[in-house]
Amino acid sequence: MLETRNLSVFYGRHKALENVSVQVNKGEICVVLGANGAGKSTLLKAVAGLVTPAPGSQVIIDGRPISGLNSAEIVETGIALVPEGRGIFADLTVQENLTLGAYARRARRDEGGNLKRVFSLFPRLAERRAQIARTMSGGEQQMVAIGRALMSRPDILMLDEPSLGLSPLLCTELFKTLKGIGETGVGILLVEQNAKQSLAIADRGYLLENGHIIGEDTAEALAGDPAVRRAYLGAAAEAVPVAPANSASTRQLSQMAEGFAIRAAEIHAAHIAGLRAVGAAAASTSGVQPNPDAKALAGMAADLAAHAADIQSAHIRGKRAAAPERPAGSAPSSANELSAMASDLAKRAGEIHSAHIRARRAKG
Repeated sequence: MLETRNLSVFYGRHKALENVSVQVNKGEICVVLGANGAGKSTLLKAVAGLVTPAPGSQVIIDGRPISGLNSAEIVETGIALVPEGRGIFADLTVQENLTLGAYARRARRDEGGNLKRVFSLFPRLAERRAQIARTMSGGEQQMVAIGRALMSRPDILMLDEPSLGLSPLLCTELFKTLKGIGETGVGILLVEQNAKQSLAIADRGYLLENGHIIGEDTAEALAGDPAVRRAYLGAAAEAVPVAPANSASTRQLSQMAEGFAIRAAEIHAAHIAGLRAVGAAAASTSGVQPNPDAKALAGMAADLAAHAADIQSAHIRGKRAAAPERPAGSAPSSANELSAMASDLAKRAGEIHSAHIRARRAKG
């Protein structure tokens, strides 16, 4: 079993994850849903040892803490990552790529057996084992990437946006294969923008927004939740029994919250790109101070992201509380409270936009 407890990650002064706790059992498929910049990829990288978690963070596999191990040692514990973009060796053959995945000591004893299992999952790779990887289609290259990870004989397989750039037909084939991998006993932690298909094969899911887990449930419950459907599945939420006087304003606030959350994610991603561009990590050790405008923009962006998360969390809580099965004593969030939060968020978005324009003009 893979478990994270209070996992936090910083990029310079920016907190990408804060106190994130997730759990994946062997043979279980868990999907992490969230907007761009929510921290999904950072979560996988922190588990895989590619970024360093903050003090107090815990990553545990089968009861053993692995937070201090490097990425090669983490592979030996039974965790494999398929990164976004695949990362295959383009000039090597399919079989050479797969063989490189068996470098772990735990996999060397049965390299031949592991290769047979990969070929049984991906018969097309067996047919094209001598083909140069860069000459293959995107879907076939994704098969190579997943097969290479499976060659390390993992107990937990993590995948970052595996359907990115694939056609709908190939996506369907990919998710069917992932379901088959889970049925072999391998636990899967899946980060995926295709919420509909990922929830269809998953057992459980987590909602990650602005570095925080804002919800978790069975995949079936998440797929049927009107608020989750609207936020992540792009579908109109089903009607819920709320007072007619409040229904229109609730829908409007929902749409406003979604729009602001998307804009906050875009600003958040742009802020990270800006930090990297000016060498924030180097500045923190050399004593060089970041541009004041950049610092102000960073603070405003972080505040905007936090407010967007507050609105979305309150909206989801309100929707769930209004449902017939709501627990005793729960109540929908105040429409006035949500309206005030949305207005404040709009004001802050305008301030950030103005600051950005001023900074661009100052640079000529």
